[in-house]
Amino acid sequence: MELDELRQMTASDLQVKEREAREEIFRLRLKLRTNQLDNHAGYRRARRELALIMTLLGEKSRGVTVTKKKKAS
Repeated sequence: MELDELRQMTASDLQVKEREAREEIFRLRLKLRTNQLDNHAGYRRARRELALIMTLLGEKSRGVTVTKKKKAS
């Protein structure tokens, strides 16, 4: 998912996405350990998505608002 899409979600929606990401990581880790996983990049992507979701949940719980940084030219 894109960062902008995740930022627009509510905290309860993010908690649902967190649970789904954790379940996906579990399934991918099981396949990885049993040598059934063909694409290892999917496991890494799922872990990064979970980290992003958890970061956004932390920001929302603390009431932090993050603005986009402008690129320096």
